[in-house]
Amino acid sequence: MDFPRPYKVKEIAGIINAKTFNDGEMVTGGLNELHVVRPGDITFVDHPKYYAKVLKSEATVVIINKDMEAPEGKALIVHEAPFDAFIQLIDHFRPFVQSHQSISPSAEIGEGTVIQPGAFIGNNVKIGKNCLIHANVSIYDHSILGDNVIIHSSAVIGGDGFYFQRRAQGYVKFKSGGRVIIEDDVEIGASCSIDKGVTADTIIGKGTKMDNQCQVGHDTVIGNHCLIGAYSALAGVTRLEDDVILWARVSIGKDLVVGKGAVLFATAGVDKSLEGGKAYMGAPAIEVRKYWRQRAAVRDLPEFMKKVNNPD
Repeated sequence: MDFPRPYKVKEIAGIINAKTFNDGEMVTGGLNELHVVRPGDITFVDHPKYYAKVLKSEATVVIINKDMEAPEGKALIVHEAPFDAFIQLIDHFRPFVQSHQSISPSAEIGEGTVIQPGAFIGNNVKIGKNCLIHANVSIYDHSILGDNVIIHSSAVIGGDGFYFQRRAQGYVKFKSGGRVIIEDDVEIGASCSIDKGVTADTIIGKGTKMDNQCQVGHDTVIGNHCLIGAYSALAGVTRLEDDVILWARVSIGKDLVVGKGAVLFATAGVDKSLEGGKAYMGAPAIEVRKYWRQRAAVRDLPEFMKKVNNPD
């Protein structure tokens, strides 16, 4: 997530009422979670188990809950609750802004685009040329759509990521400050839900087609020309490479990669990253040939057990 302008570390520390170590004059341009952090970014760490990993990351600034010397080339912001401080920064730089119209005056809508009655277009949304937005679609703030995009009724583009931290008093919501980016020639089926990134972007690649009632989690990246069948669910921070096909009711766990050209048959459940160019089925998903061999073995198991128990 990029800031509207570069900020000095001491300015950021002032926003969250914290102190800095090393160079408060150092400049930062945005903030991101560890898995998408870039040089110049702010990230955070709140558990000693992860101090070393975060301090060695690409982040230029780290919000941390321990007084220590900053590593060379980095600045630290010390705060007793880094998670809360990070959320405070998201809320500061990308706050919720109430809408008073169905189509925000700040939205940019390209030539030839049709928006059907009942659709909601939020603040700072950008929609390209020759798109078709059907009735009752909701496109949340800061979403970006390319040209020739079709979104069917009741789809929600840009809902918050499903991201909470458990505490003694309950759950604390990690606010979502990222975006959804839908590239050219994408079609999104009715009642699909595509969550925005928490700090980065959820991306649907060029030419991808999505059937009805699919769920795409935060920070997920779907490649070009993928096909996604009805009721499929992709957890957060998942990546589908180009030309992947998911048939109906496929479920994919978080932080996984499905390689280019892979095909997952209906109801497959993915619990680990999969190589491209192969077909998979079952839960957990395995290659189709192996799956059918296992099914054949299970089918023959009763007869085999009879022979084992009655060898004569």
